[in-house]
Amino acid sequence: MSQDYKKLEKIVVNVGLGRASSLPSFSDKVLPSIIEELSAITGQKPQTRPAKQSIAGFKLRAGTVIGLKVTLRKKRMRDFFQKLVNVVLPRVRDFRGIKREAVDVGGNLTIGIKEYVVFPEVNTEIAKANFGLEITIVPRECDREKAIGLYKSLGVPFQR
Repeated sequence: MSQDYKKLEKIVVNVGLGRASSLPSFSDKVLPSIIEELSAITGQKPQTRPAKQSIAGFKLRAGTVIGLKVTLRKKRMRDFFQKLVNVVLPRVRDFRGIKREAVDVGGNLTIGIKEYVVFPEVNTEIAKANFGLEITIVPRECDREKAIGLYKSLGVPFQR
């Protein structure tokens, strides 16, 4: 089982802040609480991702924080993967398995979670903001079919 984890390169967790970044107390209260929650979930402090250019239609200025990113490798990656498969995915409401189409041509598996409260580290009573996560699992080198086999051997629940 531990040999299969060596075939994974990294796990990237992304959070798009979207509409929350336009709130009046965003940089004082909302952003620090989201960073704290994401740090608790992943065990690592996230990088802030600023907007690269201004877009007037979206009322967006260049340099405004619009997302957070965490890249997990080695032990933290293994621990997060085990928690994701064994604890988090079974707690997702109406979860029937991951579609095979979630694995792209390069073998990357991308999972979207609408509410982060399914993670056991989150205390729902003190949560200030509600956000979703995008989790991308990147294998070392393999095509789509080998990757699906690898994910099955690691215990990822696919739809039948």
